[in-house]
This record gives sequence, C-alpha cells and structure tokens, in this order.
Amino acid sequence: MSSRAEILELLRENARYSTEDMARQTDLSESEVEAAIEELEADGVIRGYTAVVDWGETDEERVRALVELNVTLDRETSYADIAARLAKFPEVESLRLVSGDYDFDMEVEGDSMREVSRFISDKVAPVPEITQTVTHYVMESYKESGIEFGDGHDDDRLSVSP
Repeated sequence: MSSRAEILELLRENARYSTEDMARQTDLSESEVEAAIEELEADGVIRGYTAVVDWGETDEERVRALVELNVTLDRETSYADIAARLAKFPEVESLRLVSGDYDFDMEVEGDSMREVSRFISDKVAPVPEITQTVTHYVMESYKESGIEFGDGHDDDRLSVSP
C-alpha cells in the first residue's frame, strides 16, 4: 500500500489523528505526512473534514430523507448537467448516479418533514428532466460513515436466571 493510501485510510479512520500519530503508524516522518496531506488536498483527493453526528443524541431536530430520482435525458442535457444543478442546493447532502431502478440517489436534510417535502416539490420535482421522485424519510440511523450509533452500553449477552 502506498504512503498516500495509508494516510487516506488513517484519516478516514480518524481525521483528528496528529501528524505525529500518522508518522508513527506509517513509518514516515512528520514532514512527509504533512507534505502528503497537503498534496492530497491540493489534488482534490481530500475534499474536506467532517464530524459524524448522531442527531438522536442532541436536542436539535434534523430530518433526513433519501430520494430516488428518475430522469429522462435529451440531446443537450447529460447526467452531469442535472447533477451540477441539484448539487448547488444546500439541502442536498449527497448526490450519486446509481445503477438499478432509478438514476440518482440523493440525500437531503432539513429542519422538518415539511421543509424537506417543500424542497422536493418546489425545487427538485420541477426540474424538466426529472420524471419521478420517491422520498424515503430516515426513521433511525444505526451507522454513519463507518461509525456505529448506540448508547455504548449495549450488552448482547443473554441473561441467566438461577
């Protein structure tokens, strides 16, 4: 595995590792780790750093929906054109072209179901190339970005009664 790949894996595991921690784990010097990270950022491989938030553990109300989008392309419009238009909306957390029964998989967040619904009906559905939307509201999250959620006190052992 290349040193760039090792650094990427470590950052995916914990983006808060210090360069000293990563140097120790990769047998690189701290300056080599720093240079590699700067190069990865400059090349656009690393696009940002973010926290994984379990909204269920906060007092904040956040609504997340997964939206299936079907599109019909014409000669002048490509998937990339549609994606560029949709990705500009701040409500869109992720957007992917997928194989299967629909074309795009879009993740949307808002402060309420009404806000998410209005966004889909007022901003997404009117896009001429979009022929169908199917919205699935997330009821509970158990794992995000490789991080399992829960109270941390789960005991999966069966109790034994005398």
